[in-house]
Amino acid sequence: MTERVHGREFFTARTVAEALAGFRPARRTLVETVPLAAALHRVPAAAVPAPGPLPGFVRSTVDGFAVRAADTYGASDGLPSYLDLVGVVRMGEAPTVAVPPGGCAAMPTGGVLPAGADAVVMVEYTAEPMPGTIEVTRPVAPGGGLVRADEDVVAGAALVPAGRPLRAPDLGLLAAAGVTAVQVHARPRVAIVSTGDEVVPPCTAEPAPGRVRDATASALAGLVADAGGEPVIVGIVPDDPGALETTLRGVLPDADLVVVSAGSSVGARDETAGAVAALGEIWCHGLAIKPGKPTLLAECDGVPVVGLPGNPLSALVVFRLVGVPLVWRLAGCGNPPPEPGTRVRLSRDLASAAGRLDVVQVTVREGVAEPLFGPSALLSVLTRADGYLVVPEPATGLDAGSEVEVTLYR
Repeated sequence: MTERVHGREFFTARTVAEALAGFRPARRTLVETVPLAAALHRVPAAAVPAPGPLPGFVRSTVDGFAVRAADTYGASDGLPSYLDLVGVVRMGEAPTVAVPPGGCAAMPTGGVLPAGADAVVMVEYTAEPMPGTIEVTRPVAPGGGLVRADEDVVAGAALVPAGRPLRAPDLGLLAAAGVTAVQVHARPRVAIVSTGDEVVPPCTAEPAPGRVRDATASALAGLVADAGGEPVIVGIVPDDPGALETTLRGVLPDADLVVVSAGSSVGARDETAGAVAALGEIWCHGLAIKPGKPTLLAECDGVPVVGLPGNPLSALVVFRLVGVPLVWRLAGCGNPPPEPGTRVRLSRDLASAAGRLDVVQVTVREGVAEPLFGPSALLSVLTRADGYLVVPEPATGLDAGSEVEVTLYR
């Protein structure tokens, strides 16, 4: 989608929704096997079936007595049932007793149900009026106080699905099933390229006048790592003609995603669009978003490329919305895990332009969102923010006091 103005080619802006729905590279990382201890937040390449039922045996969910439920029918405080205590079930051991009609066995929570019993009555509803005799004052139905052998997981059922990052409970369920290694997608390798004659490494002690330390690459690396990727900071490319194209040719073979910060705004020094166009196909150059309009999305030899604005705040806002989902998708995750959010009231009016998505940084205090404003070159706006809210494209603003959804930073 392009147009020409005075012989130069400009790309028409797409909406963020269009970018998320339409820019979906087919590339996925290779599959590798990792031990369970290293599997947190990794994305399974396939569903992991249960090798057997869980918990694998009928177990008690309460401390009490294993009984035949029929022996407790009608039991009450005024007319209790009396059962003979025939033994004790030990925790972690197979029962050595069976429960006959009119009998019961003492049970710990998690103990194996002995033969003959079909329920467990809670100890709170029992008493021992004399040694060897248990008084039951509350009836229990068959299956009461129990977990079936396959109630947690049926044999062959999926312990965890494919395409969803593993959470801590998933690791516990896999461990309970005896699964100690999982096939997952490799972490996407994300090459981060900085550009600009004015940019110097962070280790520069005293930048010369007009020079700035490269803050964006380190912040992008953090976002990549949070999304389960492996950031690779390539370094700084000068604004020399052909330098960026040469760098991209070098990093593409080993990258799953390439991110270029700066150089993506339309102008005389814009090397990104030209370099990318020489190596692949540009999907869009420009997003209807503030901040971050001069964003480029492309594919080169099957590798997605994201060209970001030069200002750090703009670059990080856009990459969080568009780049982070890309990292997850490359790792086989179709639906990235949602970020935490909260519903709060807006402290003041917010103006916006229709047809553009506005991303506004906010602080949140006692249920009220206070917008933070500042130039897109100021990273401190992001570091002071608790999260951000979005003014949708059709809106021309939001009124003070309106309820808004704020996405919170973790």
